Amino acid sequence: MAKQREWERWKAVGQHTFFLTVLALFVVGALVGASVTMGGALLRVGLAVGLAAWYGYWVVLRGRADRPPLPYIVGAAVAWAVMAAVDPALLPTGLAVLIPYWLRRAWWSAAGVLVLGAAWMWQRFTTDGSVDVREFLSCTLGMAAAVTVVGYIATLDHESHKRQRLLDELTATQAERAAAERQAGTLAERQRLAREVHDTLTQGFASIAMLLDAARDDLPPGTPVARRVEQAMRTARDNLAESRRLVHALRPAPLDGTHLRDAVRELTARLAEETGIEAYTTVTGRPAALSPGVEGELLRVVQEALTNARRHAHAASVSVTLSYLDDVLAIDIQDDGTGFAPAARHAGVGLAAMRERVAVLGGTFAVESVSGEGTTIAVTVPVPVPEPTVAPSPGTPASGDVVGTDTDTDTGAGSDTDRMVPAR
Repeated sequence: MAKQREWERWKAVGQHTFFLTVLALFVVGALVGASVTMGGALLRVGLAVGLAAWYGYWVVLRGRADRPPLPYIVGAAVAWAVMAAVDPALLPTGLAVLIPYWLRRAWWSAAGVLVLGAAWMWQRFTTDGSVDVREFLSCTLGMAAAVTVVGYIATLDHESHKRQRLLDELTATQAERAAAERQAGTLAERQRLAREVHDTLTQGFASIAMLLDAARDDLPPGTPVARRVEQAMRTARDNLAESRRLVHALRPAPLDGTHLRDAVRELTARLAEETGIEAYTTVTGRPAALSPGVEGELLRVVQEALTNARRHAHAASVSVTLSYLDDVLAIDIQDDGTGFAPAARHAGVGLAAMRERVAVLGGTFAVESVSGEGTTIAVTVPVPVPEPTVAPSPGTPASGDVVGTDTDTDTGAGSDTDRMVPAR
């Protein structure tokens, strides 16, 4: 981009210099080629200065990158007509008027050059009654040279813009590739950290809990040492559960090989197993196909909601309901915990993160809670509408029918509930 800006700057400087040079040459040629009075010379120079000032205001100061403003060509054409009327020798100054269009309107500029050449020869013919061969050849060669220059400059500009577009596309491709590589590296690092935590901390806490459990059995019950061992064992088990949740959170692909409903069932099953809370998942409607990224974000939302219910709500039961409707998926996470007053409580990082994830998916996020009456988190996200399918022939099962298997959802039944009984 810096090189492109530098090229545009030098191109503009060259265009302005070329304009002033062409205008000055034609004005000097008109003054030298004929005897004019001082007043006539001042008039010609004044008209040229006025044209240059008009160019400076509309092209240099207010010009756009794609083409000069329309007032410029109107005013410049009027100034050129006046100059040609004052002195027909100033007729070729129209070339200077067309210079700003040489890069953007090459065909128009070339046509203007030819028209100006023909007008100049017609003026010479009407003035002198004939056109000298040398003048004719000079005019023809000048027009050819001008058209060639216009075409060459336009070609250079076109190739420059084409090259810049290719460079921009290459830069965008490289940025996408770098982003993909960073994402892949991040996922690989998360997976490595998950393995490390599982193989070190999780296994260590599990071993500590087992050893403390064995030590507690060897101690007389009710003694101070036994109580301290019991406390240490509870701490080890709590940290074991936290390390398992950390491993699960670090997994880069929580839905590999499973669907959202199965992953949510796994979360509620783990919550029931580790805490004794009655947790279950209910699925209603016909599950719609969602992209892995969308399902991953929704799973993170459910995971964070269950973590909040576990840490803060002190709930006895938690339910997660996935309702697949026609064009939306509604997820409700409800607990019977202590609740809180959303209006009076400062929003935590967890709620803010869930709200942001849902907003990215184009959905809605709401929290309903009353102190002492539990909390309900309601999430809705749009789902793609399936394309209409051709009706199956007689005897062929429809796409929604079940053949030789059992699904977790049936539109006739309306819902399917997987209830996890707390571990005793």
